[in-house]
Amino acid sequence: MEEVIQVPQDSTPLEILYEDGVMVAINKPNGLLVHRSPIATNTNTFAVQELRNQIGLKVSPAHRLDRKTSGILLFALNPESLTQLQSQFENRTVDKTYHAIVRGYTEDEGIIDYPLTNDKGKTQEAITRYKTLERTEIPVPFGKHATSRYSLVEVYPETGRMHQIRKHFAHILHPIIGDRPHGCNKQNKLFLEKWNLTEMLLHAIEIELEHPVSGEKIKLKADYQSEFKRMLESLGFSV
Repeated sequence: MEEVIQVPQDSTPLEILYEDGVMVAINKPNGLLVHRSPIATNTNTFAVQELRNQIGLKVSPAHRLDRKTSGILLFALNPESLTQLQSQFENRTVDKTYHAIVRGYTEDEGIIDYPLTNDKGKTQEAITRYKTLERTEIPVPFGKHATSRYSLVEVYPETGRMHQIRKHFAHILHPIIGDRPHGCNKQNKLFLEKWNLTEMLLHAIEIELEHPVSGEKIKLKADYQSEFKRMLESLGFSV
């Protein structure tokens, strides 16, 4: 029997993208932690608790999403579904798509094959594919350049290492705007001073996986958060 929990009247609703009897998907805002963490002591707000309070059911995250990354986050409503969903992520059968705004003009498409070392000192293979959706150039001086160039990229991580997309784009010298500590401090300062941007422009926009019970393919999509939309417009992207 499902555990029913009283919902506080003053809770701020999360955007629910999909919900049935075994799983829920939300559009996680930037800055929201998935669950409690000993390294994040500056907040008492977590996606697990917020969603649990909102729908009145116990929820368990099926995968990770960085605090600074917005977009699709999946939760299971029972242990069986959790095991099945986690297995799909571990076996790399889930197709994940992200959008990011990065510094400079990226190649039309590319593969970033660059091993990453985790917080335990273990080096693991890490592969990220991407394609450029659009490029823009704006009359904002930066350094020795009279203008500033940016790209909107669609990203497909083939592995799921911590901060993989962020580290990979920093590695190819096209850091994600608003990324700290992996991004460009000078660019982040520019965006803070000119546009008052404090968020990272990385969004988990789409995910495709098998339903944990029926096995049918499900494709979910999450609209950009408001700050991502604002920067697309401010930078002159037509998307």
